[in-house]
Amino acid sequence: MTQTQASAFDDNFHRVRFIMVQPSHPGNVGAAARAIKTMGFGDLCLVDPLDPDVVQNPQAISLASGALDVLEQASIVPTLAHALEPVTLAFALTARPRYLGPPAADIRQTAELSREHLRQHAGTVAIVLGTERVGLTNDHISQCQYVCHIPANPQYSSLNVAQALQLAAWELRYALLAESGAPLLPHTEGKVDPGKALATQAKVQALMQHWEQAIESVKFLDPKHPKKLVPRMQHLFGRAQLSLDEVDMLRGLCTAMIKTARAAGHPIPEQRKEESAGPEQR
Repeated sequence: MTQTQASAFDDNFHRVRFIMVQPSHPGNVGAAARAIKTMGFGDLCLVDPLDPDVVQNPQAISLASGALDVLEQASIVPTLAHALEPVTLAFALTARPRYLGPPAADIRQTAELSREHLRQHAGTVAIVLGTERVGLTNDHISQCQYVCHIPANPQYSSLNVAQALQLAAWELRYALLAESGAPLLPHTEGKVDPGKALATQAKVQALMQHWEQAIESVKFLDPKHPKKLVPRMQHLFGRAQLSLDEVDMLRGLCTAMIKTARAAGHPIPEQRKEESAGPEQR
């Protein structure tokens, strides 16, 4: 990403708000802070929490783990209307079907709609979650533009509020990452593991000679009646496209087999060809 793209990407994450309406369990508030921080978000808003000092509650602090900054900076407001003041598109997360009210979208559609909204407008998107016991009321839902559903097991769709928030945060993150072109997989900061490089043919041939010596030492290979064992092994190693680490690991196995055979008094055959230079073990 260019610097301009990166700036816009970060700004989109700052324009997503997660609103918990009347949370009663401090642990859920702490878990919610952790859930959204792991997905790159930081705007947590609490509407009329049962404990007005919930951000200082030991249970909340414990479950927030490394997301104390999100927990400590959480907004606390008296009503959902206050929480939605800066918001231009709100999704009411609920498990119950609603026959009246805003149109419905599943959680993935919600993420796509949010991405498009953030790209086209200068506002803020909100995910609104209700109380642990009864969820959102009709009045709460009427203040949102969409009802959002997580397609859970219809026979048991009761998600913990922090779990539901985690799923919503994940879907939003995935959608925003796809929009930005940012990598979806962890990267190594440019560091290269030399052991992952493919082994040269010389190293593979040296392994083959060592392997043949080892399996003969443990009497797996009968040199008088080899049949097609050796060429089959040769084809196997060729197809595998072994890395340097893998070659060294197998050479170490050969060394251990030969050492064990020698300790048992078995004769150790000489390698049939001159062995290429290279370490036997890492």
